[in-house]
This record gives sequence, structure tokens and C-alpha cells, in this order.
Amino acid sequence: MTRKERIIERLRELGADGPKRSLGQNFLISDHVIDRIISAVKSADFPEMVEVGPGLGALTEDLLLLEKPLALLELDQKFAQAWRERASQTKAPLRVMEGDALQLDWKTLELPEGTLFVSNLPYQISSSLVVERSLEPAGVTRMVLMFQKEVAQRITAQAGTKEYGLLTVVAQTFWETSKVCDASPGDFFPPPNVASRVLQFRRRTIDWQGIGSAKRFLSFAKAAYSHRRKLLSRNLQGSWFNGNKEILAQLEALFAQNGLKPTARAEELDPKALVSLYLSVEHAGLKPN
Repeated sequence: MTRKERIIERLRELGADGPKRSLGQNFLISDHVIDRIISAVKSADFPEMVEVGPGLGALTEDLLLLEKPLALLELDQKFAQAWRERASQTKAPLRVMEGDALQLDWKTLELPEGTLFVSNLPYQISSSLVVERSLEPAGVTRMVLMFQKEVAQRITAQAGTKEYGLLTVVAQTFWETSKVCDASPGDFFPPPNVASRVLQFRRRTIDWQGIGSAKRFLSFAKAAYSHRRKLLSRNLQGSWFNGNKEILAQLEALFAQNGLKPTARAEELDPKALVSLYLSVEHAGLKPN
């Protein structure tokens, strides 16, 4: 029996109507892609794993074989109940939570430092989850995640390219990223309309020098990218400093300190340069109005 056939049979057993597009349910059926993901997981050293959207267990069954504590977060009620029953019948260190990964306070999971987050992510929440785990780690320091290929390309983009933007800056500021493998629509049931890519993340250590924070940096970065075609100084003056025209001269002085031209645009700065500029603004005591 193929993986696809097993999925269809399991859906029938659970009395499910089929994959729910509203929940982004595209079940992974490729042995090759699953093997690559598990290989990436095995390359990391971690005390516990957390998987979002285990669904029918394409990844979960292999993760359980690693004999490490595993926390599952499932939004589909029938799937969550099935995993709770599985947890009660197995000696594997498995715990199951039902809920929305974007609504949950991840601190309540009490994940140990060094936890690995692995998932074939529903595409509609992938970017938001990366940003949230960047700002509020909740113990997560490694990730192996599946994305729509276009989103993965944005995460790993180089400064100055059309794919480069706010998501790139956030991801690359907080993580070292690398490609694991690609997946075609045929690697899923039902096949999505787009190609996919798996990325591996390792958390960076950031020195905020006692004056900044991850959340304030995100606000600064959002201001920097508020209007892609405008000058960076104008974006910051308008969005970070609430239209304060007197701030421009001070910003230009800070640009010079950081080796930036007055005409610089946000898309020209790599994440390290944007963090440096942010810290310079904080050091100078320039506060939003």
C-alpha cells in the first residue's frame, strides 16, 4: 500500500471528509522528502521536538522512532483526538495539544532550551510562525520547516534582490539558514498548486547591548520597509519618528557612522547592517515621537 493509499484509508477510519483546504492540509507522501527531513532532524542535538500540524503522521511516525520527547500541536479536532489516543497507548514520550499554533502561548508548552521545531507547515501560517519564534523563542533554537518555495526563497534572499524584504531580514537576523531539499506538488496529497522547499534553521546569538530588543528591532525594521521604493531615511522619519522632519539630519549623521549613503534604501542593507543602524539609533537616544 502506498503512502497516499494509507492516508485515504486513515481518513476513512477517522470519518474525515478528506483533506481540509481551510487548514492547509496537504499530506506529505514522498519517502525521499521525508527521509531528507528526518536526516536534517538527526543532524541536530536537542532535548525535545515540537511538531505543528502532525496530521496523519507522515513525519510524526518517523520522529517517534528517534525516541526523544515529542510535543504535537494539531488544529484539526479529529486528528488531535487520534493522537491523544495514540499517546495513551504508547510508551513513547508523546504529548498532544489541540489548538492554533498562532494563537497559542508557546511558553505554556514549557519546552526546554534547545528544542527543535519541525513541521510540514500549512502555507498560510508559515511566515508568521517564523517571525513569532524569532521574537519569542520559547525554548526553540533549531527548526526544520517546509515552506512554499517562493517564501523559502524570500527567507534566504540576498540584499538587493527582488525577493529580499522584511521576512528576509527577520529570518536572517535571528537564524542561520540552509536548504534541505525541494518538494514538487506531486509529493503531496492533494497536490498543492505550488512547489515547496525545506529549510533548516539554527538560532543566532544577538547582543542587543542592553539598549535594544527583538520586538523593538522588528518595529524598526517594519518602519524601514514601510515603503519599498522610498529612501530609508524617509521611511524611518515617516514611520519610526512619526513624521518628525527635524530628525533627518541626525539620521544622516548616523548613516555616515555606519558607512551608508543618505540615498540608501532598506533593500540595500543586509540584516547585519540594519541591526547595526538600529543599535546606533538606540545609542543616540533617538526615540519615536
